[in-house]
Amino acid sequence: MRKTDVVVAGGGPVGLCLAVLLVRRGISVIVVEAAPAPTEDLRASTFHPPTLDMLDRIGVGQVLVEQGLPCPHWQVRLHPSGARAVFDLGVLAGETAHPYRLQCEQWKLSRALRAMLPEQVLDGTEVTGFAQGDDGVTVEVSGPNGMETISARYLVGCDGARSVVRAGLGLAFEGETYPETTLLATTVFPFEDHLEGLSNVTYCWREGAGNFSLLRVPGRWRVSIYPREDVSLEEQMTPEAMNESLQAIVPRAAAYQVMESRPYRVHMRMASRYRVGRVALAGDAAHINSPAGGMGLNGGIHDAFELADALAAMLLDGAGEARLDLYDARRRPIARDEILAQADRNRSRMRERDPERRLALLADLQAITADPARLRAHLLKSSMIDGLRRAAAVV
Repeated sequence: MRKTDVVVAGGGPVGLCLAVLLVRRGISVIVVEAAPAPTEDLRASTFHPPTLDMLDRIGVGQVLVEQGLPCPHWQVRLHPSGARAVFDLGVLAGETAHPYRLQCEQWKLSRALRAMLPEQVLDGTEVTGFAQGDDGVTVEVSGPNGMETISARYLVGCDGARSVVRAGLGLAFEGETYPETTLLATTVFPFEDHLEGLSNVTYCWREGAGNFSLLRVPGRWRVSIYPREDVSLEEQMTPEAMNESLQAIVPRAAAYQVMESRPYRVHMRMASRYRVGRVALAGDAAHINSPAGGMGLNGGIHDAFELADALAAMLLDGAGEARLDLYDARRRPIARDEILAQADRNRSRMRERDPERRLALLADLQAITADPARLRAHLLKSSMIDGLRRAAAVV
């Protein structure tokens, strides 16, 4: 039987970040990842300022900055008029070493973290069951060599929205699935050359219709579009229909080159607890939310840093298991009151279709951007700095 201090279920950015933090403190870790090999897929791409500050502590913040696209401001915009509210992150210069959002695909973070774990990651392996005892957790895994048992002091579920670990704990994943489906596409078309004053992160209301967002990453734009309700999703995913949707943003004679596309559903859910005995949850296994505002991945990384401190305190400093209760108390209310609540408000605002209400919402946002004190307060909250400070105050 293999033995280790911590088994981390899930080799995404949250699980890998947790593993790096623990290994750097001399704690033994095994990461089990169900996918047979790393993937470079369409997932999160926004890193907030305090997340970059945290990643600097393990030497990957600058690595991401060098591979990403700094976004010094973001905006909410009416289309096609171009009326907008622009949020300048420069006002946070005294609060963070990174007064900007960074647009960088999450797989680049995973790649950098995996390079720091040359022996700890078991690809093509997943947790199939576990049992807790007074001194540890016995974890059953299935991989290329069949079934194996690992004896660990602690188990952490970073295994996503369909978490096997959370299910094994019998915890509820409370919340809802929003009724709409969103279409995501990437294209090399230079929207910035055709839409005056465009930010690298832009949320748009389209006249007479729904909304779309434009998020720029190196070499391409990610476009999220609410589909039409009178046409089937399958029809709207055809190349012809996707081109028509993009033509509605910027008309052009040639067809758009769509590099990748997929539909996705949006959920807002949270586990009823973040720890049971010697088993804890982090990232999407603990909470999922609307991508509006780019808070999901960031919140998961914040979980990883707090949980690493808790595990190190118990394994190295003799702290009792109540330290995991403090992890729950610091992270779960923030997920509920800050991450999920803000993401839900962002989604609701951008779902607004009434023209007069849109104008009123935009006027409110413009008033915030015109007032330095209100702008700073707004960005401290939307950039997740306030939430981290609130969590740190819990003792």
